[in-house]
Amino acid sequence: MITRGSAPAVLSCILDPIRDRFLALPPVREDRHPWGCHNPRISDAVVFDRLVQVLVLGCGYERAADKDCSATTLRRRRDEWIAAGVTETLRLLVLAACDRMIGLELDQLSADGCIAKAPSGGECAGKSPVDRAKRSIKRSQLADGQGIPLVTYPAPANTRDHTLLPATLDRFADPQASLGPLPASPRLSLDAGYDYGMVHQDLPARGITGQIARRGAKTSIYRWDTRPRSPRIR
Repeated sequence: MITRGSAPAVLSCILDPIRDRFLALPPVREDRHPWGCHNPRISDAVVFDRLVQVLVLGCGYERAADKDCSATTLRRRRDEWIAAGVTETLRLLVLAACDRMIGLELDQLSADGCIAKAPSGGECAGKSPVDRAKRSIKRSQLADGQGIPLVTYPAPANTRDHTLLPATLDRFADPQASLGPLPASPRLSLDAGYDYGMVHQDLPARGITGQIARRGAKTSIYRWDTRPRSPRIR
């Protein structure tokens, strides 16, 4: 199993069958070295476990590398598998395993946007409205009732959350997302940043019941503490 310290991140009973099915997908690589005296190729299973560690724990390739597998090997094998088109199959295998073992609560959804830094720029990078106009991106993310991310839609950081909701929901309803049969009328919880007419009109047309906080209305997290306090000493 992949571990972080003493706590397991992915149990062997979950990882082993996914690994076995995935390693049967990449094409067989031919050894074309003329003399056969080069360093042996590192096992795909070793690289797969390190890449899972990077994805699950959110660490860098250098942290997942060791004397048996370098960070360069991880990046090279990752690019090799992406070029072979097997990473998309891995995504579908993980979704199927999660649906079979845990299940997704698709009848109760939630969506929100978050800003992340993008110092290297990119197609979706834009000026951050909360960090002195630094290059950043916004991720519009849809999650199920347990908080499991389902769909992520990127955009420039200076984009309003409610304008990204239609594209996010389009990805959710896309048959290629392989989320299984969708409920007839799911409920979608949204904060006050989505309290706009276009959202209220779009959700019923999609058969979604919106639970949207009203702009300007105080909720429990904004209520003032009415307990008596000691006078301030000047």
